[in-house]
Amino acid sequence: MLQPWQDTTLPAPVRAADLLARMTTEEKTAQLSSVWLGADVDTDQAAVAPGQHAFVAHSAALEALLPHGLGHLTRPFGTVPVEPADGASRLAELQRRIKDGNRFALPAIAHEECLTGFAAWQATVFPTPLAWGATFDPALVTEMAQAIGASMRAVGIHQGLAPVLDVVRDPRWGRTEESIGEDPYLVGTIGTAYVRGLEAAGIVATLKHFAGYAASRGARNHAPAPIGPRELADVILPPFEMALREGGARSVMASYNDIDGLPGHAHPGLLTQLLREQWGFTGTVVSDYFGIAFLESAHKIAASAEEAARIALAAGVDVELPAAHCFTAGQLPDDLLDRAALRLLTQKCELGLLDPGGEPDREPAAGEGPIDLNPRTMRDLARAVAQESVVLLANDSGVLPLSDGLRIAVVGELADDQAAMLGCYTFPRHVGVNHPELPTGVDVPTFAEALRAELPGAEFVADPATADVCLAVVGDRSGLFGRGSSGEGCDATDLELPYGQGEFLDKVFARGVPTVLVVLSGRPYALGRWADRAAAVVQAFFPGQEGGPAVAGVLSGRVEPSGRLPIGVPRIPGGQPAPYLAPPLGRHGDPSNVDPSALYPFGHGLSYTTFTWETPQCEAPELATDGGTALRLTVRNTGDRPGTEVVQLYLHDPVGTVARPEVRLVGYARVPLDAGQSAEVHATFPADLAAYTGADGRRLVEPGALELRIAASSEHVHHTVPLTLTGPAREVGHERRMRCELRVK
Repeated sequence: MLQPWQDTTLPAPVRAADLLARMTTEEKTAQLSSVWLGADVDTDQAAVAPGQHAFVAHSAALEALLPHGLGHLTRPFGTVPVEPADGASRLAELQRRIKDGNRFALPAIAHEECLTGFAAWQATVFPTPLAWGATFDPALVTEMAQAIGASMRAVGIHQGLAPVLDVVRDPRWGRTEESIGEDPYLVGTIGTAYVRGLEAAGIVATLKHFAGYAASRGARNHAPAPIGPRELADVILPPFEMALREGGARSVMASYNDIDGLPGHAHPGLLTQLLREQWGFTGTVVSDYFGIAFLESAHKIAASAEEAARIALAAGVDVELPAAHCFTAGQLPDDLLDRAALRLLTQKCELGLLDPGGEPDREPAAGEGPIDLNPRTMRDLARAVAQESVVLLANDSGVLPLSDGLRIAVVGELADDQAAMLGCYTFPRHVGVNHPELPTGVDVPTFAEALRAELPGAEFVADPATADVCLAVVGDRSGLFGRGSSGEGCDATDLELPYGQGEFLDKVFARGVPTVLVVLSGRPYALGRWADRAAAVVQAFFPGQEGGPAVAGVLSGRVEPSGRLPIGVPRIPGGQPAPYLAPPLGRHGDPSNVDPSALYPFGHGLSYTTFTWETPQCEAPELATDGGTALRLTVRNTGDRPGTEVVQLYLHDPVGTVARPEVRLVGYARVPLDAGQSAEVHATFPADLAAYTGADGRRLVEPGALELRIAASSEHVHHTVPLTLTGPAREVGHERRMRCELRVK
């Protein structure tokens, strides 16, 4: 006879509560625990920071937990290289052991990284999230995420540790490449699109890092975040709120940093009062790797592992990742233990793991053939994202697109290096670097290889002095904890090109040969020294395994450039954050001799064709504080080749009760047009988007004048539309409208 917790006709919370009531304290605790197999503390196999190896679990931890069950399995594919079919078989066998070992036959939730695709050997490597932001294409990001999620579910994975929704405040931060950009609306809409795709494939999306991680002092990894409540409310939190409300994310990861002395893993204001009580989140909060142990070892707010566990559990952390350390160190308070275990069991129920027999084994059937994690469909998607993410920053000389009969010199140490294409959380750079004896697992053409294939009629020469055009390739190699120039723990003191590439460029430009600057990087770098001398400038943010052909295609003109900057490119390397979202005093002016203006601003990007934007029509320039209005604009391709314009809508508030950004993005749309073709862009603007947090902590829509700026970037405004908000000031909360919908007809 089935027990209520096995009855698939009952709601998941009811089933989970029935099961919880039958569990011992040890069984409940086991559900909050995880095991990381294959992470060898005696070698450098595990992708962890120096000093973290002591916390990694061995098989002994699994054996100790088996009689009680297990909450999570950590990265069964993403720890060491494993053939996909072997990995699926091993995971299925491990799940059988886990089910056979506990009296309720419960399997574990298997989680993996999926920031640039499924982080497994031989799986498709997609562009890094900063490149997603450059596409300004949520629909494509959703399609990509759904394909990634489907490949993960096919081999038995349940949860993905993505997307990163941190809004970059200072690009010296090493994890800039993992973020989507410097604007909360762009991060929110693109991040939500990724969540929708992952969740549609049956994978639990995990929002990270909650919250303030990218706002650290000095842009240092794990450093304190010196932000006030208004910046937290209006810049840092909206992407998370949107991804939960609209995307349906079922998990949130706490953050390493502290805010005003309170670490993210010990912050009940964020993890309980805001996330659950105000936003109504019902999923699971997981720790960042070793984040609970860090309360003792790094933050020094706990005297023992047991105390760290109690603090984190009370704050609202439900599951300890990547390995059992603190939650199994001592007795946990019964009420808090029950609260967290109920959440985890409810999620397992939603995943089908409480159903009779548990989840079916996902081994390939006899005769099915090998598992392909890099099929043609995935490679095509990776190339589509890469192509849309390449940004043409400058082309004043008209040297681009390149013709096929030129004499071309390709210079720069990254020109023929696969690393220039791959972000820190790609399998080859995250784990594969520890296994130099193995091939990359997927084909990753370098820039030079891709360009030669793209232009078979060109003559490639070694001496730039004899060339018609020189392509100077610079940028980053990603890595972990100082083993690269970009990536987790690879923070920068300034925004000067690494590896002496600035001096290299000085020598290249001194030759006087027309030179195209190609930047393949994980963050923007200061390019002011060379911008006036470059024949053209192209930027790509770690564009993945198909990135070489994508960049080469843009240079040849086979691919029309349509990427836009998700983060500004600075003029000077001094570490000044780009001025986008800055209030008036944060921009260039008389009080300081330093000009922090971006060389290429947020939203900037050029095309090989030309566009005209006709005067927009506004339905109602006067609207109530609880109302909205509609706009329409005609965009025409006036050139002789197809192209895609990206229409961007910015809000300017002339007078506020607190200092406000000069402009902030509130809507955008990609507009693909053939030569001579036109299209109408329709925008629906809700007054809720004018809301901001005042000095008293309330988010208000206030009456008064506003200005909508219809623009090609945050600085290149085509048209302004004055608006007037009427009626009383109105407080808005979690129910507010967060989008300006733009449709192309």
